[in-house]
Amino acid sequence: MISSLRGAVLSIGLDHVVVEVGGVGLSVQATPATLATLRRGEQTQLHTALVVREDSLTLFGFADADARELFGLLQTVSGIGPRLALAALAVLDPAKLRTALADGDIGVLTQVPGIGRKGAERLTLELRDKVVATAAAGPQVPAAASGAVRGEVVEALTGLGFAAKQAEQAVDRVLADGTSGDTPAVLRAALKALGRK
Repeated sequence: MISSLRGAVLSIGLDHVVVEVGGVGLSVQATPATLATLRRGEQTQLHTALVVREDSLTLFGFADADARELFGLLQTVSGIGPRLALAALAVLDPAKLRTALADGDIGVLTQVPGIGRKGAERLTLELRDKVVATAAAGPQVPAAASGAVRGEVVEALTGLGFAAKQAEQAVDRVLADGTSGDTPAVLRAALKALGRK
Protein backbone atom coordinates (compact mmCIF):
# COMPACT_ATOMS: atom_id res chain seq x y z
CA MET A 1 0.00 0.00 0.00
CA ILE A 2 1.35 3.43 -0.95
CA SER A 3 -0.02 5.72 1.76
CA SER A 4 1.81 8.92 0.84
CA LEU A 5 4.26 10.35 -1.65
CA ARG A 6 6.49 13.39 -1.84
CA GLY A 7 8.11 14.89 -4.90
CA ALA A 8 8.13 17.58 -7.57
CA VAL A 9 4.96 18.33 -9.52
CA LEU A 10 5.70 17.62 -13.19
CA SER A 11 2.27 18.39 -14.65
CA ILE A 12 -1.32 19.04 -13.58
CA GLY A 13 -4.33 17.82 -15.56
CA LEU A 14 -8.07 18.29 -15.06
CA ASP A 15 -8.38 15.21 -12.85
CA HIS A 16 -4.80 14.18 -12.06
CA VAL A 17 -1.30 15.31 -11.23
CA VAL A 18 2.02 13.74 -12.18
CA VAL A 19 4.50 13.77 -9.28
CA GLU A 20 8.13 12.74 -9.73
CA VAL A 21 9.20 10.39 -6.97
CA GLY A 22 12.72 8.99 -7.15
CA GLY A 23 13.01 9.69 -10.87
CA VAL A 24 9.62 8.08 -11.68
CA GLY A 25 6.57 10.16 -12.66
CA LEU A 26 3.50 8.86 -10.84
CA SER A 27 0.04 9.81 -12.10
CA VAL A 28 -2.26 10.53 -9.16
CA GLN A 29 -6.03 11.05 -9.50
CA ALA A 30 -7.22 13.91 -7.28
CA THR A 31 -10.12 16.28 -6.63
CA PRO A 32 -10.13 19.79 -8.11
CA ALA A 33 -9.65 21.22 -4.59
CA THR A 34 -6.46 19.19 -4.11
CA LEU A 35 -5.19 20.01 -7.60
CA ALA A 36 -5.76 23.73 -6.96
CA THR A 37 -3.21 23.63 -4.11
CA LEU A 38 -0.43 22.31 -6.39
CA ARG A 39 2.02 24.28 -8.56
CA ARG A 40 4.13 22.88 -11.39
CA GLY A 41 7.79 22.58 -10.41
CA GLU A 42 7.09 22.82 -6.66
CA GLN A 43 7.48 20.05 -4.10
CA THR A 44 4.32 18.45 -2.76
CA GLN A 45 3.26 15.75 -0.36
CA LEU A 46 0.01 13.86 -0.89
CA HIS A 47 -1.79 11.28 1.22
CA THR A 48 -2.59 8.46 -1.18
CA ALA A 49 -4.67 5.34 -1.63
CA LEU A 50 -3.68 2.67 -4.14
CA VAL A 51 -6.60 0.89 -5.80
CA VAL A 52 -5.65 -2.42 -7.39
CA ARG A 53 -7.83 -3.84 -10.15
CA GLU A 54 -7.28 -6.80 -12.44
CA ASP A 55 -6.23 -4.51 -15.28
CA SER A 56 -4.89 -1.42 -13.48
CA LEU A 57 -3.12 0.14 -10.49
CA THR A 58 -4.54 3.59 -9.74
CA LEU A 59 -3.22 6.08 -7.19
CA PHE A 60 -5.65 8.55 -5.65
CA GLY A 61 -4.19 11.57 -3.84
CA PHE A 62 -5.56 13.80 -1.08
CA ALA A 63 -4.40 16.97 0.63
CA ASP A 64 -5.03 15.47 4.09
CA ALA A 65 -5.43 12.10 5.81
CA ASP A 66 -9.08 12.81 6.72
CA ALA A 67 -10.11 12.96 3.05
CA ARG A 68 -8.20 9.73 2.35
CA GLU A 69 -9.93 8.01 5.27
CA LEU A 70 -13.35 9.09 4.00
CA PHE A 71 -12.43 7.90 0.50
CA GLY A 72 -11.79 4.41 1.88
CA LEU A 73 -14.89 4.47 4.07
CA LEU A 74 -17.18 5.40 1.16
CA GLN A 75 -15.95 2.40 -0.82
CA THR A 76 -17.13 -0.01 1.89
CA VAL A 77 -20.68 0.67 0.68
CA SER A 78 -21.96 -1.59 -2.10
CA GLY A 79 -22.07 0.20 -5.44
CA ILE A 80 -19.56 2.91 -4.46
CA GLY A 81 -16.26 2.53 -6.29
CA PRO A 82 -13.16 4.74 -6.21
CA ARG A 83 -14.39 7.09 -8.97
CA LEU A 84 -17.70 7.76 -7.20
CA ALA A 85 -15.94 8.16 -3.83
CA LEU A 86 -13.58 10.71 -5.41
CA ALA A 87 -16.55 12.50 -7.01
CA ALA A 88 -18.21 12.76 -3.56
CA LEU A 89 -15.05 14.37 -2.15
CA ALA A 90 -14.83 16.67 -5.18
CA VAL A 91 -18.37 18.00 -4.59
CA LEU A 92 -18.39 17.98 -0.78
CA ASP A 93 -15.45 18.79 1.48
CA PRO A 94 -14.74 16.12 4.17
CA ALA A 95 -16.43 18.05 7.00
CA LYS A 96 -19.62 18.65 4.98
CA LEU A 97 -19.65 15.02 3.79
CA ARG A 98 -19.27 13.70 7.35
CA THR A 99 -22.09 15.96 8.54
CA ALA A 100 -24.38 14.89 5.68
CA LEU A 101 -23.73 11.21 6.39
CA ALA A 102 -24.17 11.60 10.16
CA ASP A 103 -27.39 13.63 9.79
CA GLY A 104 -28.80 11.46 6.99
CA ASP A 105 -29.05 14.51 4.71
CA ILE A 106 -30.15 12.88 1.46
CA GLY A 107 -30.48 16.24 -0.35
CA VAL A 108 -26.80 17.08 0.14
CA LEU A 109 -25.59 13.59 -0.84
CA THR A 110 -27.62 13.55 -4.07
CA GLN A 111 -25.67 16.63 -5.24
CA VAL A 112 -22.89 14.18 -6.11
CA PRO A 113 -23.16 13.05 -9.76
CA GLY A 114 -23.89 9.32 -9.82
CA ILE A 115 -25.51 9.18 -6.38
CA GLY A 116 -29.28 9.00 -6.52
CA ARG A 117 -31.79 8.93 -3.70
CA LYS A 118 -31.44 5.17 -3.09
CA GLY A 119 -27.64 5.39 -3.14
CA ALA A 120 -27.72 8.31 -0.68
CA GLU A 121 -30.05 6.38 1.64
CA ARG A 122 -27.75 3.35 1.51
CA LEU A 123 -24.73 5.56 2.27
CA THR A 124 -26.35 7.12 5.33
CA LEU A 125 -27.71 3.79 6.54
CA GLU A 126 -24.35 2.03 6.32
CA LEU A 127 -22.00 4.87 7.29
CA ARG A 128 -23.93 6.99 9.81
CA ASP A 129 -22.60 5.13 12.86
CA LYS A 130 -19.07 4.79 11.45
CA VAL A 131 -18.81 8.50 10.62
CA VAL A 132 -20.21 9.56 14.02
CA ALA A 133 -17.84 7.17 15.80
CA THR A 134 -14.85 8.46 13.80
CA ALA A 135 -15.77 12.11 14.37
CA ALA A 136 -16.28 11.50 18.09
CA ALA A 137 -12.96 9.68 18.40
CA GLY A 138 -11.02 12.37 16.52
CA PRO A 139 -10.22 15.18 18.93
CA GLN A 140 -10.60 13.25 22.16
CA VAL A 141 -7.70 11.85 24.13
CA PRO A 142 -7.87 8.06 24.61
CA ALA A 143 -9.21 7.14 28.05
CA ALA A 144 -6.00 5.37 29.08
CA ALA A 145 -3.90 8.41 28.14
CA SER A 146 -6.19 10.88 29.91
CA GLY A 147 -6.19 8.59 32.99
CA ALA A 148 -2.39 8.61 33.08
CA VAL A 149 -2.28 12.39 32.65
CA ARG A 150 -4.91 12.83 35.39
CA GLY A 151 -2.85 10.74 37.81
CA GLU A 152 0.38 12.64 37.05
CA VAL A 153 -1.25 16.06 37.42
CA VAL A 154 -3.06 15.14 40.67
CA GLU A 155 0.25 13.85 42.06
CA ALA A 156 2.03 17.07 41.04
CA LEU A 157 -0.67 19.23 42.64
CA THR A 158 -0.63 17.29 45.92
CA GLY A 159 3.18 17.63 45.86
CA LEU A 160 2.64 21.39 45.65
CA GLY A 161 0.53 21.29 48.82
CA PHE A 162 -3.04 21.07 47.50
CA ALA A 163 -5.44 18.62 49.15
CA ALA A 164 -5.93 15.41 47.12
CA LYS A 165 -9.70 15.92 46.77
CA GLN A 166 -9.24 19.55 45.72
CA ALA A 167 -6.57 18.53 43.15
CA GLU A 168 -8.75 15.74 41.72
CA GLN A 169 -11.75 18.05 41.30
CA ALA A 170 -9.64 20.71 39.56
CA VAL A 171 -8.07 18.19 37.15
CA ASP A 172 -11.45 16.59 36.36
CA ARG A 173 -12.90 20.04 35.59
CA VAL A 174 -9.98 20.89 33.29
CA LEU A 175 -10.18 17.56 31.42
CA ALA A 176 -13.96 17.93 31.06
CA ASP A 177 -13.42 21.38 29.49
CA GLY A 178 -11.41 19.66 26.73
CA THR A 179 -7.94 20.94 27.61
CA SER A 180 -5.17 19.27 25.57
CA GLY A 181 -4.19 15.88 26.96
CA ASP A 182 -0.49 16.53 27.64
CA THR A 183 0.55 16.74 31.29
CA PRO A 184 2.10 20.26 31.33
CA ALA A 185 -0.96 21.85 29.65
CA VAL A 186 -3.38 20.14 32.05
CA LEU A 187 -1.20 21.08 35.03
CA ARG A 188 -1.12 24.77 33.98
CA ALA A 189 -4.89 24.82 33.45
CA ALA A 190 -5.51 23.09 36.81
CA LEU A 191 -3.25 25.60 38.62
CA LYS A 192 -5.17 28.47 36.99
CA ALA A 193 -8.47 26.90 38.05
CA LEU A 194 -7.21 26.48 41.63
CA GLY A 195 -5.86 30.04 41.65
CA ARG A 196 -9.33 31.42 40.85
CA LYS A 197 -10.82 29.83 43.97
